[in-house]
Amino acid sequence: MGFLPEYGEKVAGYDVRVLNEREARAAAALLFVGAFIGLTNGVMLQTAVFSKYFITFFTLDFLIRIVNPRYAPSLMVGRFFVQNQTPEYVGATQKRFAWGLGFIIAVPMFYYLVISFEPNPLKVLVCLICMFLLFFEAAFSICIGCKLFNLFMKEKATHCPGGVCEFRVKEDVQKFNPLQKIILIVTVVGALYGTYAYFTELKDRTIFVKKMKELFMSDKALEQMQYEKDLEEFDNEDF
Repeated sequence: MGFLPEYGEKVAGYDVRVLNEREARAAAALLFVGAFIGLTNGVMLQTAVFSKYFITFFTLDFLIRIVNPRYAPSLMVGRFFVQNQTPEYVGATQKRFAWGLGFIIAVPMFYYLVISFEPNPLKVLVCLICMFLLFFEAAFSICIGCKLFNLFMKEKATHCPGGVCEFRVKEDVQKFNPLQKIILIVTVVGALYGTYAYFTELKDRTIFVKKMKELFMSDKALEQMQYEKDLEEFDNEDF
C-alpha cells in the first residue's frame, strides 16, 4: 500500500520534496560504466549480448525512477556506496522530469536494440547521447534534463545540484584569471584536435576506428570495401 507515496522525500528545512543527489550521481556513474561496456563490446567484439541486458535493465530502472525512486535498483546501489556521506538534497520534481526524458530515450533503444535488433548509426548516436547525459551528471553534477525543466515548466526548479537554480555570486576560487583562461582554452583545443586526429590521421590502425568507420558506411560502400578486400586477397594468393 505504501508503494506509491508522494514523490520524493520530505526533509526538514526544505519547502519542496527532495532526493539525494549523491546517490543519483553514483547511480549515473554505474549506468555510464554499463553503457560504456556495452558500446565497447559492440564495437570491439561485435556482440550485443551485454547491451541487450543492460538496455533492458536501464529501461526498467528509469520506469521505476519516475514512479517511485525509492525502489529503483541503480539508486539503491548508489545509496549503498554513498550511505556514509552527507546527503545533498535537490528538488524531486525536476529530477523526475529529467528521468522521464531518460525513459523516453530508453524506450526506442529497448525496441530497436532488444526486441527488434536493428542497429544503425542513428540508434548508436542515441546511445552516445544517453552516455553523454550520464557522464555529465556523474562527473560534474550537471543534470541537463533538470535545466530543460525550466524551459518547459511554468514553475521554476529549486534546490538544484550545486545550488545553480538560486542566484549567487561566484567566489574568487571559482573564477579564472587570464593565465588560467589561456591554459583552459589550450587544453580544450588540444583535446578536440586529439580526438579529430584519432579518427582521421591514424586512419585504420586501431580496431575501434575501423569499426566506427564501417558503422557509418552505407551498404554500397561496405560492398565496395569487401570487394576490394577480396580482390587484394585474390592477388596475394599463391598459385
